[in-house]
Amino acid sequence: MISLDNLTVSYGGWTLFDGISFLINEKDRIGLVGRNGAGKTTLLRIITGEQQPTEGAVTINGECTIGYLPQQMRVADTTTLKAETEKAFDEVLRLEADMTSLTEKIATRTDYESEEYAELLHRLNEVQDRYHILGGDTREADIEKTLLGLGFKREDFTRATSKFSGGWRMRIELAKLLLRRPSIFLLDEPTNHLDIESIQWLEEYLKNYNGAVLLISHDRAFLDNVTTRTVELSLGHIYDYKVPYSKFVELRAERRAQQMAAYENQQRLIEKTEEFIEKFRYKPTKSNQVQSRIKQLEKLDRIEVEEEDLATLNIKFPPAPRSGQIVAEIKEVGKAFGQKRIFSDATFTIERGQKIALVGRNGEGKTTMARMIIGELEATEGSIRLGANVNIGYYAQNQDDLMDGEFTVFDTLDRVATGDIRTRLRDILGAFLFRGEDIDKKVKVLSGGERSRLAMARLMLEPYNLLVLDEPTNHMDMRSKDILKRAIQKYDGTVIVVSHDRDFLDGLVERIYEFRDGGVKEYLGGIYYFLEKRKVESLQEIERKDSPSTASLADKSASKGKLSYEQKKEQEKLIRKLRKTVESIEIELATTESRIAEYDAKFASATEYNEADYVAYNELKGKYDHLMHEWEKASYELEITENQ
Repeated sequence: MISLDNLTVSYGGWTLFDGISFLINEKDRIGLVGRNGAGKTTLLRIITGEQQPTEGAVTINGECTIGYLPQQMRVADTTTLKAETEKAFDEVLRLEADMTSLTEKIATRTDYESEEYAELLHRLNEVQDRYHILGGDTREADIEKTLLGLGFKREDFTRATSKFSGGWRMRIELAKLLLRRPSIFLLDEPTNHLDIESIQWLEEYLKNYNGAVLLISHDRAFLDNVTTRTVELSLGHIYDYKVPYSKFVELRAERRAQQMAAYENQQRLIEKTEEFIEKFRYKPTKSNQVQSRIKQLEKLDRIEVEEEDLATLNIKFPPAPRSGQIVAEIKEVGKAFGQKRIFSDATFTIERGQKIALVGRNGEGKTTMARMIIGELEATEGSIRLGANVNIGYYAQNQDDLMDGEFTVFDTLDRVATGDIRTRLRDILGAFLFRGEDIDKKVKVLSGGERSRLAMARLMLEPYNLLVLDEPTNHMDMRSKDILKRAIQKYDGTVIVVSHDRDFLDGLVERIYEFRDGGVKEYLGGIYYFLEKRKVESLQEIERKDSPSTASLADKSASKGKLSYEQKKEQEKLIRKLRKTVESIEIELATTESRIAEYDAKFASATEYNEADYVAYNELKGKYDHLMHEWEKASYELEITENQ
């Protein structure tokens, strides 16, 4: 279906790909893996034609269609959710018009034996077949099923797309992509903006999809559940394994052991050959043998081995200072923003040493509860009481904003580290993918993902007894996640994790608090116990589902209330201000995105390496990540205010 032939991508003297080739067949389920910077996203962009290789070619079957979901994209915001999603069926609508036109032409003709009449029938049959293949008959049902599967509610269908946050807008683009039913999906981190239920729905969809899938993901469980083939990018080469990710890890370890043995043998050969050359270089009787050895070294195909995996590093959180037995007591807690109620009547107790997870759909209150526990937000009702001597370490998605941009990566850690841990700062930074010259970079030039990883590394240096971690793994590769997971497992303090990463939570937490439909429910068990219970409960809910009662409708009506004239005036003033902020950020985002695209084009055709360009490029990417974060915050605040 798609053939990649001898692809080479070079930037000046640096080679990203070196003559790689492989085939993508119909119904393949491929996980594309490799270290950050190995070129995974670049490979997807080459397949789509957005970037050209230095050498080689991509051959695509004429009938093959591609659906590409990049990590970041600009999304439309001029219509409603349903109307925007219906754009996925542009071809279906054109086919409907063609069917109507052809049917009318056929109905007005009587030359049943003519070639023209037969041609019209043939064209109508082709159009109808294509219409059925693209789901024209079931498009309304497909739209509803896809949007509900990705976590939207029916009442969202008529909401303006501009009122959704960045993460939900990405889901709209994913919904459109799925509904177009291309021959192959190219998905770059598709689970980044999804909650656990939506990830499970997407897994089932992709497993049963009739086309091919090529995806990049740091979600091990997602890869294992969807893919049956793993293609690794390493040191400019590819290694193709016809197995899912977990099996690939085992086979890769075996391959690496063989590589290391071959590498060590070759190094011994090189060392002995060089010793011979040095020893007899100036002896005339040995000149022929010396020249022969020199040519032998020049012709030698040097074996490269990727840097040793750092996942085995034994990195620990500092011992937790002792707290009281009760770490946090949450009693009948509720939270509302204006007229918009997030949840109510949350009651549970967290004891010393427990490791718990807060899960649920986006917008149901997980992060809100985390921020209330640390004291950033106040409860609208009920009470949250922290126990004796509780010292909180908090990691949030905007944690990177709190770091001084003028400090280097190393200084950021060095300023908070105490004791023996200071001798291991380079190991810790290496575990979070900061190596070599990276540690001397200033924080302000780091990308959003790099700043998030640095913030997590810094959190591991200070002695806390309660860690509150909000989506800690979003920007981490699998090795970094494994290191963090093992460190938390060994940690003797209390941990609250907000996460949708099932593999990360598995074996880490022993109880789950689910935020759903305005309430909080406790599950005493691990993440897969919770998912199994939820599956059963979901089926029961579907069986019980009925139209809303008159009483509940009355309650809804009463809860809306009315604002006074002055309140309404103030609200409108605030909405105008927030809209202006959102629009201002969007303009800056568009400018930054345009400049990033210019650099991408420049790098694609570069003939030499220019360090200043790469520094400027990384600064722009960091700025873009920061602006996206600010835009999501402003959009969320606008959404809350408009719904009051």
